Amino acid sequence: MTTTESTPVVLGWREWISLPGLGIAHLKAKVDTGARSSSLHAFDIQKVEQDGQAWVEFKVHPHQHDNEQTVSCRAPLKDYRQVTDSGGHRSMRYVIETEMQLGNENIIAEITLADRSDMLFRMLIGRTAMTGRYVVDPSRSYCVSQRPR
Repeated sequence: MTTTESTPVVLGWREWISLPGLGIAHLKAKVDTGARSSSLHAFDIQKVEQDGQAWVEFKVHPHQHDNEQTVSCRAPLKDYRQVTDSGGHRSMRYVIETEMQLGNENIIAEITLADRSDMLFRMLIGRTAMTGRYVVDPSRSYCVSQRPR
């Protein structure tokens, strides 16, 4: 890091985020330096065409341990690519690009859509969303965010 660059913001191992472009106000996310891509729990995923452009429609359960509240989302489809999970399993996933609010910063992030229903966190923030912006202190939580009221 050169002296002209700003000091990166410190994140904890988990943070509260918002995905305003998807209508998700508060989502607890795990900060995962082992994951290249950010990933969002999604289900009922469908690719649709509108005016010659590919979109993806999907639903999200935004809160841990709550499968009742559902947010219906829609976003332009950026890609459909193979992703390897932490267990070494490969799968094809839809990829979107959307605004992510993390603390006081808004980031345009690439996010893969996957069924994370068996995972504790509904969202992972991967390295590509953090590179050059943040460092992670794994002994801390919620360094840039607070639990919503």
